[in-house]
Amino acid sequence: MSAGDRTGVDAPAAGPPPAGGAREVASLLRSRRERLQPADVGLPGSARRRTPGLRREEVAQLAGISTTYYTFLEQGRDLNPSRSVLDALARALRLGRTEGLHLHELVRGVPAGPTAATRGAVETVPSALVDLVERLDPHPTYVTGRSWDVLAANRAARALWTDWPALPLEQRNVLWWTFMDPAARTVLVEWESEASAQLARFRTAAARHPDDIEFVSLIELLLDGCAEVREWWPRHDVAPLSSGRKLIRHPTLGDLEFQHLVLQLADNPDQKLVTFAAEQQLQARIAQLLNTGS
Repeated sequence: MSAGDRTGVDAPAAGPPPAGGAREVASLLRSRRERLQPADVGLPGSARRRTPGLRREEVAQLAGISTTYYTFLEQGRDLNPSRSVLDALARALRLGRTEGLHLHELVRGVPAGPTAATRGAVETVPSALVDLVERLDPHPTYVTGRSWDVLAANRAARALWTDWPALPLEQRNVLWWTFMDPAARTVLVEWESEASAQLARFRTAAARHPDDIEFVSLIELLLDGCAEVREWWPRHDVAPLSSGRKLIRHPTLGDLEFQHLVLQLADNPDQKLVTFAAEQQLQARIAQLLNTGS
């Protein structure tokens, strides 16, 4: 741990508003500090607390750093805390494994991937992958890109979710559809848990692309247009990609249960194939729906 980590003497004076990474670090630290009570971390309680959660000096004490340095981190100053300091903060704030990795990622960054050199370029999907998606009918399957635009979808996915190609280009996005299209609240049987989990996973993905205009613009759009995003985004919840159970409601077929699987492309991990498996009888019902067009 450097002298600056311990004392804050190397921290810069106040300057421009914090950049994306520093701003996100500040938001994460503050939200997790406010969730903890002294009893959660073995500190004596106090009846006179004007703010929720722990005090900044208590977090600094638990992490073994100066209050000034910790305060600068929460203010979004452009610092460079060491890995040991980040680990100490993760322990002090009782971060889970995903949250701890997220904190390191925000500060230390990740190795540049294939999309780093082509940020802002139109994403394309290999033709072989498009063919695979189509061949997976009647298993609903789609491919998402860096900021979760839907780049390919088979007939089953379009019939059960929404007809992605028919939407305006700026609306062909999983997150946009989930929060901004009223139909999503009917299609997704467990909308609230599904939507909040999506937002947490998207925040994890956004950390890999700090200041990427596509991520920033999408979040600004959702914050402006959706009350739930305005409530949930400040919580700074994060979650990894995961597979699992999904419940979908269709006006003809009723409630449908799937097991979904998320696969990342080896050549471009920002692109993900999401496919939904169902028991044989449900497969037959979906196939019939596609064949009749009803």
